[in-house]
Amino acid sequence: MKEVLATAMALMLSLVSISQTPAQVEKARTLVGKMTLDEKARLVVGMGMKIPGLPSVGVPTVGQTEDKVSGAAGTTFSIPRLGVPTTVLADGPAGLRISPFRNNDSSQSFFCTAFPVATLIASSWDMEIANKVGKAMGAEAKAYGIDIILAPALNIHRNPLGGRNFEYYSEDPVVSGLMAAAAVNGIESNGVGTSIKHFAANNQETNRNQINTIASERALREIYLRGFEIAVKKSQPWTIMSSYNRLNGVYTSESYDLLTTILRKEWGYKGYVMTDWFGGSDVVAQMKAGNDMIMPGMPSQVKMLLDAVKSGNLDEKVLNENATRILAVSMHGPSFLHLAPSNKPDLKAHAKVARDAAAEGIVLLKNNRALPMDKMVKVVAAFGNTSYNFISGGSGSGDVNEAYTVSLVQGMQQAGFGFFEPLEKQYLAHIKAEEAKRPAKKVFFELQPPLPEYKPTLDGLQQAASNADVAIITIGRNAGEFQDRKKENDFDLTADEKQLITDVTSVFRAKGKKAIVVLNIGGVIETASWSDKPDAIVLAWQGGQEAGNALADVLTGKVNPSGKLTMTFPVKYEDVPSAGNFPGKEISDNVVKGPFGMAMGKLSEVVYEEGIYVGYRYFNSYKVSVAFPFGFGLSYTTFNYGKLQIEKQDGKGNLTASISITNSGKSAGREVVQLYVAAPVKEMDKPAEELRAFAKTKLLKPGESQVLRFELTPKDLASFYSDRSAWIADAGLYTISANASAIDFKQLATFTLPQEVVVENCNKVLVPQVEINEWTGKR
Repeated sequence: MKEVLATAMALMLSLVSISQTPAQVEKARTLVGKMTLDEKARLVVGMGMKIPGLPSVGVPTVGQTEDKVSGAAGTTFSIPRLGVPTTVLADGPAGLRISPFRNNDSSQSFFCTAFPVATLIASSWDMEIANKVGKAMGAEAKAYGIDIILAPALNIHRNPLGGRNFEYYSEDPVVSGLMAAAAVNGIESNGVGTSIKHFAANNQETNRNQINTIASERALREIYLRGFEIAVKKSQPWTIMSSYNRLNGVYTSESYDLLTTILRKEWGYKGYVMTDWFGGSDVVAQMKAGNDMIMPGMPSQVKMLLDAVKSGNLDEKVLNENATRILAVSMHGPSFLHLAPSNKPDLKAHAKVARDAAAEGIVLLKNNRALPMDKMVKVVAAFGNTSYNFISGGSGSGDVNEAYTVSLVQGMQQAGFGFFEPLEKQYLAHIKAEEAKRPAKKVFFELQPPLPEYKPTLDGLQQAASNADVAIITIGRNAGEFQDRKKENDFDLTADEKQLITDVTSVFRAKGKKAIVVLNIGGVIETASWSDKPDAIVLAWQGGQEAGNALADVLTGKVNPSGKLTMTFPVKYEDVPSAGNFPGKEISDNVVKGPFGMAMGKLSEVVYEEGIYVGYRYFNSYKVSVAFPFGFGLSYTTFNYGKLQIEKQDGKGNLTASISITNSGKSAGREVVQLYVAAPVKEMDKPAEELRAFAKTKLLKPGESQVLRFELTPKDLASFYSDRSAWIADAGLYTISANASAIDFKQLATFTLPQEVVVENCNKVLVPQVEINEWTGKR
């Protein structure tokens, strides 16, 4: 039996981050010492950007190349006399977002691969998959002359209505941190950088530039900072992007506590920090906090820095340190190393990576003997607009300009299936007519409303059921920047969608045929009210440009589904712990205006009253029923869990546990094993259990077994005690469980910690300035 050491997986994926040797830092410091004050100020402020449909921001200096890569998000100032080049930063959570054509020349294209969104990548529970996608993404960045990819994003799914949840991995910080670290190590293996984002507690789009997030020290440390801490320590990303929001009264980009005390002093971060685009309000405060780069940058900000140094409001030493950190990172990149872009990435190979990754993250939510499709299925009736017009990924900076997107219909056709043509023609005509009514996008980040669903007639349904062997109903959702999702007609299905599911399933069932629902979505939706109707529900997520092919692989059984949820699907929205305070309250009616008059939202605040009880921590501790639990996912085979064994422990919180997993079914498959810890309750409440490690088996043949081994450290047992500013593992009895989901306990084991362990003493920072009526867990 092959053994896998779960906690060593991230190391196996090769930490290739910048080494930041003293010699390299000294070289950067020497270069900064040769700069004029004006050059230093310009180096720490970006060169602006062009947004189609809006005025350009920033005024290029003579000799600068503003548009080195068309469509890139930003560039930095170059100093030719010192050999300091312009570096290029591009969006890229699901693949690079650059212009597919340049200078109105269509003879050469610069398409990029649209990889699956983060919710799908995380649902694979496979760090090797995240690493492979990262490697392919980094290779494209290098080929196209990009120095730093503005990704991955790993904010917590605090609420299912979060507009950018598709860019983020999970409601759990362990999943988020490990997946992000694997992606970073993959991207940076190409010699290009990343910028993990948005640091920190940026969990909504509503009033995102003006929101004040009020959260307890414990909630921040255990939930909202923990994923970033894991990613920093396991991958040392070249850069980190501070977020838009205030955190306990202070903009994150102006918070010395966050960017210097915690990030650099406590976690040992070595790279540089940049703002999110137009983030924060006080450029001098940002410099003092340790926010090294101001993006995208405006000439007025350069002047502010120069004036501040001359007036004594900003010590030039601060500017020197920030500039040094920028250069020490930048000199590792392609531009500094004079690597000419090939502009010829291996898009065919990367499409294969995207397809494989998409298949690994698809989650089978329900299966009443409908899947995999047997050989008797020849003709499919496809319902739902997105069966024909599949959504590859979200909008905004998380979007990709890919050359194509394979739809469900195209993927199934390439797999050898036929489709009921009259229905297909009706849908294609409807989609074409409705798209013609849409006005063109004004800016790239505009999220267009969904097309109205086509409504088949009863006669059309009867004909489809008579001529097709199975029905597939696709439900589509999209989201993006600047706005959060709505409960009505978004989280909840529309009346037309519910009616479509009801009508199709009843008509096909009357003829003894199956109906399958495919969810082409980026985030959680309501399922409980209609999940009893279809014979199968497949969560396809937004699978990138190869989504249709990957979906066909799973529907036909070519790939056995092994994805599992990294977030909870509640029975109804009101069950979500943050439903009562998301997205907070506005404390001013005035809309704050930003550059070129852009609305930046209203002054607002949101109080994280639920504290640490986010996602399954809440549902398990408060014993609230869910539609589909965190960690859930079905397979075409079954698995047997052997005894969970604690192989060794030192009595101080370090231990190794192992379990044997056997494929007890009839087809090859992979299983995700989740290791949860239930800690003793002493002075303060704790969640019923918390995920602390996970591993995924290889592809096991029927009857084949594999031993998975997990290593836990004292930090994995600890909670954050705000009154002591420390991570402490309490003395007492601990239970560890090997689970198939957050509520599916397969095997248990216990051990005792004879005395408390003070794992780590921290600084007393990020203290909320108001009292929070924070929840406590119920057992």
